[in-house]
Amino acid sequence: MADLVRQFTVAADDDGVRLDRWFKRNLPQVGFATVSRWARTGQIRVDGKRARPEDRLAAGQVLRVPPGGDQPQAAKGAKPRRRELSADEIAAAKGMVIEETPAAIVLNKPPGLATQGGTKTTSHVDGLLDAFMEEGDPRPRLVHRLDKDTSGVLLVARTPGSAAFFSKRFSGRSAKKVYWALVAGRPEVSHGMIEAPLAKQPGTGGEKMHVDEENGQPAKTRYRVVDRAGNRAAWVELEPLTGRTHQLRAHMAAIGHPIVGDGKYGGQDAFLTGSVSRKMHLHARRLIIDSPKGGKIDVTAELPEHFAATMEQLGFDPSLSDASPTEGPPERTKEEKKQAARQHAKQVRKSKPTRRGRAGARSGAGGSKKGRR
Repeated sequence: MADLVRQFTVAADDDGVRLDRWFKRNLPQVGFATVSRWARTGQIRVDGKRARPEDRLAAGQVLRVPPGGDQPQAAKGAKPRRRELSADEIAAAKGMVIEETPAAIVLNKPPGLATQGGTKTTSHVDGLLDAFMEEGDPRPRLVHRLDKDTSGVLLVARTPGSAAFFSKRFSGRSAKKVYWALVAGRPEVSHGMIEAPLAKQPGTGGEKMHVDEENGQPAKTRYRVVDRAGNRAAWVELEPLTGRTHQLRAHMAAIGHPIVGDGKYGGQDAFLTGSVSRKMHLHARRLIIDSPKGGKIDVTAELPEHFAATMEQLGFDPSLSDASPTEGPPERTKEEKKQAARQHAKQVRKSKPTRRGRAGARSGAGGSKKGRR
């Protein structure tokens, strides 16, 4: 079998991927250098035609792969194996599920559980995703993040193709995310836009952000005060229009109303007196995002116990907000427009022939003209 030519039909999940990326997904035992050599010598064919590593594939196309590497069965064996989880871990993973579709698993992440692992972090959502895969299936993938102490909607993609689809929606800002937060004090303006560039705060090892007008990255947050408990606290809707680290936390602290329980950004001012929980009161309440097969995924996550208890204690009625996102695309800042212009100019430069290419073209034209004489 190792000496046989192999043929694969491009699956719908691989529609639009580059040829070299297809090999990484489906035949990871074949290295990039081998793929390049096979393409250069015409041994890789797509629907009978020669193909290059950078060519993009379409669902239904037939890919011819020459002999070499492991046997075709090894491609199946190379897929991620399901990690064995304890009964408690499986129960914890399943208990977070809000909604499941063929493309996604939507979770309600509890506060205190990290999204991904790191130094001294062994318990996290990413480590529980094996609970949602069968042997031989692709492993579900995270496509966005929530801070450890932030609760709420977390979308996980089932396949590499859906992960790429959802990632584009998050990076392109077409995904709508609305957070609920309780903040200390009473914002004077009931709704508005916070535009404050953020950068890593020196001396914190990159674990804390601060407003930096000169060197910070553009950051925009819409907010709306839903209700107030006198001058003690307020319940707000927050809609991040950019995706900077700790953006909502840093922005609310910057306007003098830190999120309740967020001692990192608010210090002692972030904690209310009395029996109010000292946990952070920031919750990803609702997510609306396009689905790969059409339509939209629209999910709402229930509040964690401590947040719900504080809402009741302060007299806030959850029915006053359905966490609807603001209509219309956000207006880009000057810096964002400059970045987009630079990116466009870069693409234009790439599309133009090089000096060497133009010289070759002129040389070829001259030679043919001379021949006609």
